[in-house]
Amino acid sequence: MARGQFYVFSLVLGTLGSLCLLFVIYWVQHWRGGLAWDNSSLLFNWHPVLMVAGMVVVYGAASLVYRLPQSWVGPKLPWKLLHAALHLAAFMLAVLGLVAVFSFHQHKKIAHLYSLHSWLGIAAVTLFAGQWLLGFSVFLLPWASQGLRSLLKPAHVFFGATILTLSMASVLSGINEKLFFSLKNTTAPYSSLPPEACFANFTGMLVAVFVVLVLYVLLVSSWKRPEPGLLADRQPLLQEAQ
Repeated sequence: MARGQFYVFSLVLGTLGSLCLLFVIYWVQHWRGGLAWDNSSLLFNWHPVLMVAGMVVVYGAASLVYRLPQSWVGPKLPWKLLHAALHLAAFMLAVLGLVAVFSFHQHKKIAHLYSLHSWLGIAAVTLFAGQWLLGFSVFLLPWASQGLRSLLKPAHVFFGATILTLSMASVLSGINEKLFFSLKNTTAPYSSLPPEACFANFTGMLVAVFVVLVLYVLLVSSWKRPEPGLLADRQPLLQEAQ
């Protein structure tokens, strides 16, 4: 029963994650002029697309790898590699998203890192970098003892959920900030809720629902990977590679 519920949630999350990304792409294509990697204002549009793709959708998928029932039996190495690879892909997308916005600001001579949105985003990406390095060095490489891994695992799990929460806060504040800046001097200001504002607000709600459901799946005890001793597959990466 629990496994069936998990797969239903997985289908829902896959649909929501795809919609989050598709809605952001449609927003920047339909209302913000599209995407281009040049010195025009279209460079900025890569920022929301890449950040939602990396720090929300791919990051959320990576967080759920060990909830897959298939990962509970057999060698753990393939799932470790998938978990690390998805997180690395998410980080690379986030870095490209930051390059886009910093390059845009530099070209337009706009100040960097002045808003709460930017502070939240930088905090999320910085924590993410530290989290990935910690996970790689402690949970993949064979030097760390089982005792050290057990000691650091709660912090690793906690900061994983914290990063996803910060990413959600950054995306929501970023959507709001972009709407304020883009619509404040138009004939249809944000306060009148024109179609773009309505669509972008709905996109933000999709992101919030996706993140909340990911966090819920992470908390459900019956969907967590059994502890060591119940399944004999917790070996360091280099030992599992035999």
